[in-house]
Amino acid sequence: MTEPRIVSLAASPAVLDALAETLIETVAHGGSVSFMHPVSAEVARQFWVGSLAAAERGERIVFGAFVDESLAGTVTLVLDMPPNQPHRAEIAKMMTRVAHRNRGIASALLNAAEAGAIARGKSMLMLDTATDGGAAKLYERHGFRCAGELPDFALKPHGGLTGTLLYWKQIAPHRV
Repeated sequence: MTEPRIVSLAASPAVLDALAETLIETVAHGGSVSFMHPVSAEVARQFWVGSLAAAERGERIVFGAFVDESLAGTVTLVLDMPPNQPHRAEIAKMMTRVAHRNRGIASALLNAAEAGAIARGKSMLMLDTATDGGAAKLYERHGFRCAGELPDFALKPHGGLTGTLLYWKQIAPHRV
């Protein structure tokens, strides 16, 4: 398989379409990324319009993994934290297209997000993942430590409740 090319994304019609398709597919296959199935193309596109606008303001970075010229996955590094948490960032909206799963896309995206956080002076990463069907094993392989589980945290995309696992990772010495 070709190594994915990881880039930070900016809004364009093609990028918004690819991100919307990725979100719709992820939710349809049970991915717990804050949306319920079915997700309309309009709702998915509007989510990414807002997310990429926040990226333009420097509040986050939306990374895309490309294999050849196709978007294979995405992850968001949320940088905009409260004043008492300038040292941390959050990993959000990790999604890999079904055809590209188990090929190192998510690992490459996590590595890029971690490098982006370090480059911006962050020393800690946080994330959460669904207890049922989430990516806990991936995050643990990347050195994230589980802080605990919140039961019945959210609805699964196709209905029913799932808990969420909270993870953290120290990525650099604190500089606060």
